Amino acid sequence: GDYLRCGAIAARAPIMDAVRSHAGRGGLVLGVCNGFQILCEAGLLPGVLMRNTALKFICRDVYLRVERSDTPFTRGYNAGQVIRVPVAHGEGNYIADQGTIARLEGEGRVLFRYTAPDGALDPSWNVNGAINAIAGVLNENGNVLGLMPHPENHVEAALGTTDGRGLFAGLADHFKQAA
Repeated sequence: GDYLRCGAIAARAPIMDAVRSHAGRGGLVLGVCNGFQILCEAGLLPGVLMRNTALKFICRDVYLRVERSDTPFTRGYNAGQVIRVPVAHGEGNYIADQGTIARLEGEGRVLFRYTAPDGALDPSWNVNGAINAIAGVLNENGNVLGLMPHPENHVEAALGTTDGRGLFAGLADHFKQAA
């Protein structure tokens, strides 16, 4: 479905009406990689995902710094924690206008950033060239998260690390408390 732009066709699929409705009622929505692209194209998240600055498909582990730990998506982590998860995309360069970036930053809606292994912001570790090294953002209500890296691929020790598990542990805890 990436014939026009990443996520452009899928964002107009009939199922997206149900996704918008669910999000509008406060339901949690998680979009990983192409899901993030779709959420942006559908208007559920601000910004767009463009071609990586190196103009190449990237498939490798990256380091992310968790910026906040007080959301349903991040309560399984500590703020400032650095996690290792993989990316696999050709269009993961997050872009938005200056006003949108200022709002996202000012409102604490950037949840994940590409960093060096020690958590420092370093352009050489921003694998796709995303503005402010943004890897994941929340909507205004805090119930929709878009994230380019794949935490679901690092949840079992047999795969090398369990760093992605915190996202799902946080969601499980959220739903357990809501029940």
